[in-house]
Amino acid sequence: MPRIDSKLFYEAALQKYGITPEGLHWNSELYQKIRFDIILDMLPDDLENFTLCDAGCGFGDFYAYMRENSRISKKYIGIDSLETMCAIAKERTKCEILQADICKEPLPHADFYICSGAMNILTEFETHLFIRNCFTACESGFIFNILHGDNASQTYNYISTSQIKEIAKELGVKQILYSDEYIRNDITVGFFK
Repeated sequence: MPRIDSKLFYEAALQKYGITPEGLHWNSELYQKIRFDIILDMLPDDLENFTLCDAGCGFGDFYAYMRENSRISKKYIGIDSLETMCAIAKERTKCEILQADICKEPLPHADFYICSGAMNILTEFETHLFIRNCFTACESGFIFNILHGDNASQTYNYISTSQIKEIAKELGVKQILYSDEYIRNDITVGFFK
């Protein structure tokens, strides 16, 4: 069971801040874009030749960011567990958006999976499942950002570099890329096959 109710967590932010990065519990649009930049940099230059699945897509902001940067994937699929997020993302992106629990349900196949922040309120066990399921469903790689370190929190989930390496070893990850010098206590990781 999640440490907190994700529906209440996100719907309270949406009600307070609207369809903004803050409405997804980001500190600001700038912090969201910094994370998106790093994910986009880890994806192939010829992204238009690949399918991309955005796990925990929220409002579909990563799709909008790809468009702004003229780096659109051949196909974009968004997945979110919350009906409200799916409806907003579908309206904003006009792409395929699926409502699913990534820890429990079968996932669509895609060349790449990405996740920006959606694991931050999961438990350690759920985070492991989330990463495993996304990595299993991708053909080439899974790129994600998550809170980084050994901090203990009643709300947020932090993962250490050693935990990331353990998961990578268990999954048979061929190449790992890290970036962790952009925002304190945050890390972006690329697991590649």
